[in-house]
Amino acid sequence: MTVHLAPERHRAVVFDLDGVITDTASVHAEAWTQLFDEYLARRPARPDEDHRAFERADYLRHVDGRPRHDGVDAFLRSRGIALPWGDPAEPPGRETVCGLGNLKNRYFTDRLERHGVQVFDDGVGLVRRAQEQGLGTAIISASRNCRQVLDAAGLGDLFGVRVDGIVAAELGLPGKPDPAVLLEAARRLGVGPGATVVVEDAQAGVEAGRRGGFGLVIGVARDGDGDALRAHGADTVVTNLDEVLVGAAAPDDAPDARRPR
Repeated sequence: MTVHLAPERHRAVVFDLDGVITDTASVHAEAWTQLFDEYLARRPARPDEDHRAFERADYLRHVDGRPRHDGVDAFLRSRGIALPWGDPAEPPGRETVCGLGNLKNRYFTDRLERHGVQVFDDGVGLVRRAQEQGLGTAIISASRNCRQVLDAAGLGDLFGVRVDGIVAAELGLPGKPDPAVLLEAARRLGVGPGATVVVEDAQAGVEAGRRGGFGLVIGVARDGDGDALRAHGADTVVTNLDEVLVGAAAPDDAPDARRPR
């Protein structure tokens, strides 16, 4: 379907990074899979724990879009495993939430160095169309690697506002599905959430957009399955961001951005 962003109603757009602008969501998923499959395979069997291999459904439900350590904790608890939180600065691989999260980050950065960063041209195209129409644009990410990824993709100057895992930690902002990161991005753009569009591919991300009262929450389902995104709060779902037009929309074409929340 075609979606219109109307400058008279939408004054800013906040984009998620992974899966929307860059194809790093798949890199994250691979790193998470390596981390959890290795850890569960070596952990002694216990009757109250589930050591099945990490699956795509686990990634989408527990870690996609969330801060790294929150994702570790959420997934392990879903399998009946509770680890001490530990210290964010501790060595990768220590048997704590932070130690495992830091090991996942090592796996992720190793993959980036080996394979580089692929860009979604449709996502970048929408950013540029929005900017040409005078809309403010910001990038958000739960990852602390956001600047590194943008630079590696040749997009370091694309966004004037960036709210990532480093900024969230500095400000004490909770991760998605809490809307705090999205609201901070809108605040830095000088636009209220009601006049701001959120573009997200993660269930936690669209839920955050809905909770934050954003004017329009667009879910990006590149695999064609948008039901979960709709269920978690997306107002509309597209499979390609070329479907999103920027400019005055005919009344019959404009999506209802003010449905009851």
